[in-house]
Amino acid sequence: MAAVVEGAPAITRVAVVGANGSMGRLVLSILDETDGFELFAGIGSADPLDAMVGADLVVDFTLPQVSPTVVDFAISHGLPIVVGTSGWSTERISRLVRPIDEAGIGALFIPNFSVGSVLATHFAALGARYFDSIEIVEAHHAGKVDSPSGTAVRTAELIGAARAELGPVSAPHVDQRARGQQVASVPVHSLRLSGLLAKQQVIFGGVGETLTITHDTYSPDSYRSGIRLALAAATSARGVIVGLDSLLGLSAPAALLSDGEIADGAPSGQAAATTP
Repeated sequence: MAAVVEGAPAITRVAVVGANGSMGRLVLSILDETDGFELFAGIGSADPLDAMVGADLVVDFTLPQVSPTVVDFAISHGLPIVVGTSGWSTERISRLVRPIDEAGIGALFIPNFSVGSVLATHFAALGARYFDSIEIVEAHHAGKVDSPSGTAVRTAELIGAARAELGPVSAPHVDQRARGQQVASVPVHSLRLSGLLAKQQVIFGGVGETLTITHDTYSPDSYRSGIRLALAAATSARGVIVGLDSLLGLSAPAALLSDGEIADGAPSGQAAATTP
């Protein structure tokens, strides 16, 4: 159970892991212009993780294959952490609940820092009980290495949780490779194209109608308010918090279902494999 307690430091010293990446640089800019925070260490891929020791808070914007090592290091050293790296499913996060609780820290796993994206995902979960046919199309810039995106995985998991009593979505012919990757029974289709930043569509099919919930990201500036919100909550939080939902006062479905993280090389058109 996550909670927020009193006693956060007056000035929060932040270690940013992945400081040389685009999101890392955005965090550096936010720290520079936000009262109550200062940069403790900007850590790149060639720097030792020991550089974060002594910080009040760690922010992780690395790669899916690197992030677990960063998170494990932060937990073992009692450092609160905000994780913005993609690749964290509900199942993977659930394995960290006990060590995070035992460390007495807060760990925020945020698939998307855009308030608009979080609201779109929330709306999708609300609609999940009223349609049996649901699919997700997510599109990102060509440099994004992981797929499906963390936002798409989170959206599918919330849809699955909202339908816990109704069962899986209707997804015919998912044995075909072109039918996407199933997450919590929801087919997810990923595009990686030049000229894009981020876009997600959740498409609901009913009798004689369709409903599409679309969110477009045109600039990384859309993440600023969410990053500030996470920074403000992180040092006083305890336990695991997933998504900006609770920080915005949005309630998630009671049961969270997950088919797990996508394993490298998992075939398209089949259910997502679970990463150890």
